[in-house]
Amino acid sequence: MLYGQPKNNILTMKNQNILSYNSFFFIGVAGVGMSAIAQYLANIGKTVSGSDRVFNADNENITKKQLEVENIKCFKQDGSGLSPDIDIVVVSTAIENKVAEFKQAKEMGLQTVHRAKMLQAITESKKTVAISGTSGKSTTVAMLYHILEQANMSPSFISGAGLVALQKNGKIGNAFAGAGEWLIIEADESDGSLVNYKPEIGVILNIDKDHKTLSELYEIFKIFKNNTKDKLIVNTKQEEVLKYASGENYNFGTNNLAKYCGTHFKQIGFKISFKIKNIDFEIPTIGKHNMENALSAIAVANYIGVDMHTISRALINYEGIYRRLQVLEENQKFILIDDYAHNPAKISAAITACQSISKRVVAWFQPHGFTPTLFLKNEFIVEITKSLRANDHIYMSEIYYAGGTVNKNISANDLIREIKNNGKNAFFVENRDLFPDKIKNTLQEGDIILLMGARDPSLENYANQVLELLK
Repeated sequence: MLYGQPKNNILTMKNQNILSYNSFFFIGVAGVGMSAIAQYLANIGKTVSGSDRVFNADNENITKKQLEVENIKCFKQDGSGLSPDIDIVVVSTAIENKVAEFKQAKEMGLQTVHRAKMLQAITESKKTVAISGTSGKSTTVAMLYHILEQANMSPSFISGAGLVALQKNGKIGNAFAGAGEWLIIEADESDGSLVNYKPEIGVILNIDKDHKTLSELYEIFKIFKNNTKDKLIVNTKQEEVLKYASGENYNFGTNNLAKYCGTHFKQIGFKISFKIKNIDFEIPTIGKHNMENALSAIAVANYIGVDMHTISRALINYEGIYRRLQVLEENQKFILIDDYAHNPAKISAAITACQSISKRVVAWFQPHGFTPTLFLKNEFIVEITKSLRANDHIYMSEIYYAGGTVNKNISANDLIREIKNNGKNAFFVENRDLFPDKIKNTLQEGDIILLMGARDPSLENYANQVLELLK
C-alpha cells in the first residue's frame, strides 16, 4: 500500500519547488489543517486566499474574520475566488473530485497540490521537528513551541489546535512563522501523510488503533523512522513504540529505559508536577498523559540545546491549547471542561485526568463518523468501561454525520448499552440539545462536566450552549 497518497486526482506540479510560487488558493481554508498552512504562507509573505462551504451561510463566521486579519482573502465556495493569476490551488483529502471548485480549478489549468505535499515543502525550508503518534500531538507541539519561544529561539509551528496564548490576540492560533531555524509540525498518521516528511528530529508519542489497524500503523511509523534524518525520540513506556528506538538514548517515558524519565508525579487541582532526576517541573494542566507529552517536548528541546532549568521555568507559564482539557467554567456548583478527545485512548485519558479533581465526573461524548465508530466499537466499550468509577456517568449523543453516502450501521446507543451492561452509569441522549436538561437537576456540588468530541465544527459553540443552560 502507498501511504500518504491523496485520494483526489491531484495534478502533477510543473515545478517541484512549491514555495517558489507566490499566489496560493485553499479550497476548504477554514479547516484546521488547511487554515494553519494558509496562515503560515501568509506570514512568510505569500499571497493567500481561499474558500470554504462554511462561508456560504449569511451569518458572520469567526474563522473567516481571523483569516482576514492575517491578510487571507476569503470567498464562498462557489468558484468566485478562482482566477488565472493563482499559482497553486491547495486541497485536502476532504475535498473530493466532485466538488465544483476542484473541477473548475482543473478546467482552468491551475496547478493543484495536496495539503500534505504543501506541508512537506514547508518542512524542507526549515529544520523540522515532526511530532507523531495517535494521541497528544497538538499538545506536544504547543509545549515545545512554548519552550523554544521562551528560550528566545523564535520557532515556527503548524498544528491542529490553537494555542491559548495566541488566541488571546484574536488569532486562530494553530500556526506561526518565526524568524528562527526550527519548525515544529504535527505529523498525521491517520491519512498516512506522516510518511511524506523527512524531519531532522522525529517524535513518536504512542501508537494505538485509530483510523487504521495496528499493522498499518506499524508500517507507517517504520517509514517515518527511516525518513528521520538526525534523531528519533520515542516513548519507552509503550512497547509498540519502544521497538522504533535506536542510537543514543534521548527517549522519554516513566521507566528506567528513558533518559528523560518522569518521576514523583502529582496532580493538585489544575496543576501537575514531576521530576526528571533532581529537576522539578510544574505545568498548569491536568493528567498524567500530559506529563508524558511534556517529557517528549523536554527531550527535544534539550537535544537541540535548551538547558533543563530554562525548560523548567518556561513550562510554569504554559497556557494550553484550545479544547484540550480546557476549563471553561469553575463555580460553586460544577466545573465545565471541554476536550477534543475522540478515540478510546484519549477519552480514557481525559476522564482519568478529571477524576483527580472531583469525586464525580459527568462525561458527555459525541462520536464522529459511522465507519470510525464501528471500527473502534470494542475499544470504546473497553476503555470507557475501564476508566469510569462507580459513581461516574457517561452520556452519548448520536454519531456526528458530516454528509455524503455512508452506511449508518451503528449507533452511539450500541456503545451505551454495552457499557451499561458492564455495570457503569451510561445514558443515551440522542439529541445533544437535551443533555443539559438531563443532568441539571442531578448535579452534585463539585462535579466535573466533561464534554468530548471532534470533527464537528459546531462543537466549538456547544460547550458555551451547555454552560448557558446550566447556569
